[in-house]
Amino acid sequence: MNQAVPLLTIEHVRKTFPGVVALTDAHLQVFPGEVHALVGQNGAGKSTLIKILSGAYTRESGSITFEGQPVNFHTPQQAQNAGISTIYQEINLVPLRTVAENIYMGKEPRRWGFINWRAMNEGARTLLERLHISIDVTRPLLSYNIALQQMVAIARALSFESRLVIMDEPTSSLNEHEVETLFDSIRQLQSEGVSTLFVGHRLDEIYTICDRVTIMRDGRTVDVRDLHSLPRVELVSRMLGKEQSDLRQHGQTSFTPEQHHAQAKVVLEAHDLRRSVVLHGASVRVHAGEIVGLGGLLGSGRSEVVRAIFAADPIEGGTISVEGEQTHFRTPIDAIRAGIGFCSEDRKADGIIPFLSVRENMTLAVLPRISRYGIVSRQKQQEIVDTFIRRLDIKTSGPDQPIRELSGGNQQKVLLARWLCLDPTLLLLDEPTRGIDIGAKAEIQGLIEELAEKGVSMLMISSELEELIEGCDRIVILRDGKSVASFARNEVTQDALMAAMAHGEGEPKPPVSDLKTEAPRGED
Repeated sequence: MNQAVPLLTIEHVRKTFPGVVALTDAHLQVFPGEVHALVGQNGAGKSTLIKILSGAYTRESGSITFEGQPVNFHTPQQAQNAGISTIYQEINLVPLRTVAENIYMGKEPRRWGFINWRAMNEGARTLLERLHISIDVTRPLLSYNIALQQMVAIARALSFESRLVIMDEPTSSLNEHEVETLFDSIRQLQSEGVSTLFVGHRLDEIYTICDRVTIMRDGRTVDVRDLHSLPRVELVSRMLGKEQSDLRQHGQTSFTPEQHHAQAKVVLEAHDLRRSVVLHGASVRVHAGEIVGLGGLLGSGRSEVVRAIFAADPIEGGTISVEGEQTHFRTPIDAIRAGIGFCSEDRKADGIIPFLSVRENMTLAVLPRISRYGIVSRQKQQEIVDTFIRRLDIKTSGPDQPIRELSGGNQQKVLLARWLCLDPTLLLLDEPTRGIDIGAKAEIQGLIEELAEKGVSMLMISSELEELIEGCDRIVILRDGKSVASFARNEVTQDALMAAMAHGEGEPKPPVSDLKTEAPRGED
């Protein structure tokens, strides 16, 4: 790897959207033949930065230099023509067209004005052979698995004579063998002097294939390091913005330091959940009135666990028991009938219906209970809405206000009310305070604690260590789709959490068996 002259230099790049600063003072430098990792939690600015680099967005300030020349791409085509190709997580190719057609789409070799099929097929084979891939290029792309489709995308990048290939979460849908195939191709690119910007979150993979890492947080570049000399725990601490020596301190959230009065009754037990690629043995147990936190880095399988419990995604192995009875939920409706509610991480995509009113959004789940012969009782609906607007202190001009006009915190309250009006026994909360202001966050945290005191069980995902440490009775850490550690509230530290996230180590007791032998919180 030639580190004398950078291939790419990004300095002081800034990008804003209405009401949001996505990037501020972002830096990145990639050398010829380097495999460079770009990491950070959700919202760190990784996607925005690569979209600017690939021409999908334009920057507002800062500079980008590629191969020694200042560049300012306004379209992806300009970036491709300059030698930068991007392979997104969702492969942007045409499944029904042949492999060769996908590689040469938009620049097909022609003879006398007609496509030269022989030249195109031979060229496609040659490009794939550079990656040590031998497949029938005349077959439709969809006849091959995701890993080979990614190889085709890389071959397409080579057809543009790209000097930099950006890979956005390239291993998210691959199994272990397919990941190694991808890595072989990346190493081949490296041997030819082609650089790779590897956007990922799986630490094992990053340390296996990458040379250096750029760490982003809150729209800024916070560190650039050589991976061979960077301990994993330090990488995690830089991503989260926590010093390794930080100890637990109460008062950073609105949760109180007192433990919740959990009962002996087991509300949920998920054991050895498995689903190809994303879950590899995740287990968790929740008692009545207990708040259990799910911690882990991006891609650790946290959201996949709660989605599996709610039957939003299928599982291929493992068991789920609710109140002592093994369940086989086929759809989320079955989970709702069993007393389970689910607030998704992305409230805009999976939660609110923006053009419906506060009233309609709040009562969606309860409609079957307040309807007769398909006709909704307006009186019962109004009673529910009035009760929860008052109880949760939802700031709205009235029940008929479109929910899209509410602040993020008040939208989240409406979603919580949607489930609370069903009187649930278990709430699955995926990042319940993400993207809302400090005041609303404090109110949501207070509400979560109030619900626990009333006997509602909760399984809560949070990327904020303080929220896990101060708000949860127990914390289960996931890594690469597997439960690797479990901590009780009175024994957890930020150091221990970060060590478990990075290495799957540091648990003071076995991560799963303690769920069967330890007395629930409040019974000591």
